[in-house]
Amino acid sequence: MDLHRLGRAAIFLAGSIIGGLALAFIIVFVHPQLLQRAVTPPVAAAAPAEPPAAPAREPLATAASAASQGAAEATSATGAGEAGASASASRGSPGMAAESYAVAVRRAAPAVVNISTARLVTEQVGPSAWAQLFGDLRPSYEQRVERALGSGVIVDVEGHIITNNHVIANADTIMVTLADGRVARAVVVGRDPDTDLALLSIKLKQLPVMPLGRSDQLQVGDGVLAIGNPLGLSQTVTHGIVSATGRSQLGVATFEDFIQTDAAINAGNSGGALINTLGELIGINTAVLGKNGSGNISVEGISFAIPVNLARGVMNEILDHGRVIRGWTGIVPEDIGDELAQQYGLAHGGVVITRMYRNSPAVDAGVRIGDILTRVDGKSVHNAQEALAQIAAKRPGSRVQLRVLRQDRSELEMTLAVTERPRAS
Repeated sequence: MDLHRLGRAAIFLAGSIIGGLALAFIIVFVHPQLLQRAVTPPVAAAAPAEPPAAPAREPLATAASAASQGAAEATSATGAGEAGASASASRGSPGMAAESYAVAVRRAAPAVVNISTARLVTEQVGPSAWAQLFGDLRPSYEQRVERALGSGVIVDVEGHIITNNHVIANADTIMVTLADGRVARAVVVGRDPDTDLALLSIKLKQLPVMPLGRSDQLQVGDGVLAIGNPLGLSQTVTHGIVSATGRSQLGVATFEDFIQTDAAINAGNSGGALINTLGELIGINTAVLGKNGSGNISVEGISFAIPVNLARGVMNEILDHGRVIRGWTGIVPEDIGDELAQQYGLAHGGVVITRMYRNSPAVDAGVRIGDILTRVDGKSVHNAQEALAQIAAKRPGSRVQLRVLRQDRSELEMTLAVTERPRAS
């Protein structure tokens, strides 16, 4: 009897062991990580390493800081405090893994607005197939509303906004939306197609104002931020550096002196702000380089902004005179290459006068088509843009002296009367 009980107990024990092993195998098969945890040996705690010494580096906003000092007389104590806080944020603080431009953005972004325009377009529509069936070939007309988006920058407490002329060109209505959600209808104070700038005005109280910097103190390599409304996405910020200054001959405007940057700019960014790391306006975003020149197809890393110094001058002229007054003599210059220039005895390329306006000061003074323009008021000119800019800087009623080289290689000095440049449409 005892042997019988012992046998049953042994069988029960063996069955339990086999069942337990089978259950364990199933569990490990379903959750293999349990086995890895069980067999992974414990890792010995390493002694805390000494933190590496922070590498010495130059402050990020060197040129921007210089710009702030250059404009210090026009900056209030409060503004100076904000600039200092922004500079500190851009340099970062101990323990920060990356630079931050949050303070600069908070200072500048409220003054960047969304601009939406609308205009009524009338189009001619051909007769329908049904009308043609009955011999009615008269065209019909239909109207549609054409809408566009852009950006702008509030530059004073009176509500003046600087934007691009192409943003508001031909618009019937212009609506401005602020970063705080307020909406106002804008009126055009003045336009300057020659620089692709326009000045608008809105009537709202307690407006945020963009602090103006100094674009003449920019250096290649300075950090910049672009703020605007690309593709209808409001208050978008992109970051880059100044890639070049003084870019011209892009075919965007008559007078070009662009800041080139690699900050991303897309459709809708036009008229928005290019700021330095202190949150100061240094340019008005205008164009991107496309596959066939300037256009809406962006080539990564190449975009352009109008310097704030130029924009400030245009704004002051519009506020003072209702328009931008520039000097004009009636010449239309173009650049020539080194090969043609060398035929005239010039070491490098130059500027040739290809056209002149009838009854202009240039015609009256005896300037000829084909003359090579070498100097304006005693200063050498190296390209057509430079020649036009030097003449445009003269006030109407003054006189300008041109030195030209004729095809027979004779040099002539001519004094021309300066009149006001006809306004571009």
